[in-house]
Amino acid sequence: MYQHLFVPVDGSELSHRAMEGSIALAKQLGARITGFVVEPEMALSETSHNAQLFAQHMQQHEASNEAHAAKLLARFEQQASQAGVPFQGVHRTAGGIDNAIIDEADKAGCDMIVMVTHGRGPVGEFLFGSHTKKVIARSKLPVFVLH
Repeated sequence: MYQHLFVPVDGSELSHRAMEGSIALAKQLGARITGFVVEPEMALSETSHNAQLFAQHMQQHEASNEAHAAKLLARFEQQASQAGVPFQGVHRTAGGIDNAIIDEADKAGCDMIVMVTHGRGPVGEFLFGSHTKKVIARSKLPVFVLH
């Protein structure tokens, strides 16, 4: 049976559904949760030619990412704790969100990934992509999809 769920969240409305759904699932299974926030790396800008300015922007970007992840994971942990579900939060900055999800789930020793999807349909997926679909295609772990 599944004992360790990996749940990526980003702070959107879908994240709230992922939190609630994964906590309910973990409670039914007697599983624990690793919540995960992956923040995008800072894009190179016109300031990249000025090393000092670039370093300042990089520090601001990292501080903003850390604050966002800490707040989101603290909320997730509080909800899990109230439900009696063991929780651990992990944060990472990465260029490829899908690969970061798969890599961190493996590193954490999880046996299932729980994700939500917008359910945009083929046109929406073409325009906006689907992290869930990419994770399903690449992951060796089962992916439980909430809609």
